Amino acid sequence: MNDLVGEKVPDRKLSDAEGNLISPAQFKGKYAVLYFYPKDMTPGCTTEACDFRDQFESFKDADAVIIGVSPDPAAKHKKFAAKYELPFYLLSDEKLELSKAMNVWQLKKNFGKEYMGIVRSTYVIDPEGTIIKEWKNVRVKGHVQQALEFIQSQKKE
Repeated sequence: MNDLVGEKVPDRKLSDAEGNLISPAQFKGKYAVLYFYPKDMTPGCTTEACDFRDQFESFKDADAVIIGVSPDPAAKHKKFAAKYELPFYLLSDEKLELSKAMNVWQLKKNFGKEYMGIVRSTYVIDPEGTIIKEWKNVRVKGHVQQALEFIQSQKKE
C-alpha cells in the first residue's frame, strides 16, 4: 500500500449526486476529508456516512469539506443522500479513476473469496491540496471522530 502523505491530491473530476463535476483538488483554501467506501446502502457504509452527517457542522466549523467516493452511479448516490439526509458530496467513481489513483481499488478477501474492491480509506487534504493524513482499512466505529480531531489539531498549529 502506497503512503500518499505529502502528495498532491489527484485532480480527477467525478459526478456528484446532482450530476455536477467535482474534483477534490478544487477545494483549495479549505481542509477536505476524502473518504472512499465500497457501496451505498450497506450497513458499514451507511453507518460511516451517518457518522459524517452527524459531525458535519463540526467539520464545517473547522473549515473542512467532506467528500465521499464509491463506484456507485450518481443516481444511487442521490437516493442514498436523500434517504439518510447526507449534506456532503458523494462522488461517483464508476470508472475507478480516482480510486485507482489513490490506490484504494485492491484485491480483497472475504469468506474465502478473492475479488477487486474498494478498501475503506480516508484522507485529509490540507488547504494547499496536499494529503496530510491517511487511514487505510478503516474500522467505522469511532473513525469520523478521529478524522475530526485530526483536522481540529491542524487548525491549532
